[in-house]
Amino acid sequence: MRLAATKSSLADIVTEADREVEALIRARLRAARADDGFLGEESGAEVGSSGITWVVDPIDGTVNYAYGIPAYNVSIAAVRGEPDPATWEALAGAVNAPALGETFTAARGHGAWVNGSRLAVTAETPAGALLATGFGYDPATHEGDIATVARVMPMARDIRRMGAAALDLAFVADGRLDGYFERGLRPWDFAAGALLVEEAGGVVSRIDVDSLRPMLIAGGPDVHARLLAILDEKP
Repeated sequence: MRLAATKSSLADIVTEADREVEALIRARLRAARADDGFLGEESGAEVGSSGITWVVDPIDGTVNYAYGIPAYNVSIAAVRGEPDPATWEALAGAVNAPALGETFTAARGHGAWVNGSRLAVTAETPAGALLATGFGYDPATHEGDIATVARVMPMARDIRRMGAAALDLAFVADGRLDGYFERGLRPWDFAAGALLVEEAGGVVSRIDVDSLRPMLIAGGPDVHARLLAILDEKP
């Protein structure tokens, strides 16, 4: 593995593999569906004429990948409408975690699956919820993110921070995590994972606790409601 560059901070890195994987996905999609649009983390947006846009994170969890930690994935979603999470309709999504040997898939109205087994979110959590979150790359935001974790801890059994948003959402869809919350995600971070959660019976919302860093909340209906009640209030 070779680092190609850092982006917004020392923690926000890009590897040669990020760029190569995105270029491969983009080329394959262009060959198969030339009229569709494309929105990728590394190469940006390309407007299409079909009304469908592919939203791609070539390696979600790049830092994990760079350090040999297996919590990374390729995330791809097809959305209808403008490539804006506030207005698009996600139609299909896939989160492939090659080091784990798992591929999570969902299609709107047809459920969510991992390696052929149907996914279902945690129905209820009478005990504490196992939650996941993430921190932004900008060190200036870390104090606020840690304060958010402190607000949530009373309802939590424990907190996990894997460093790969799409995989966090896939694990919520499979009931391995009860809920997830994070501020400042970009569209490619959650386009596929959010559909997984919804098709597994869960709820996903975005709230503008900070106009520059909206909060994404995901979980089964019970956990989502409890997280929303905590996080949608001003501290």
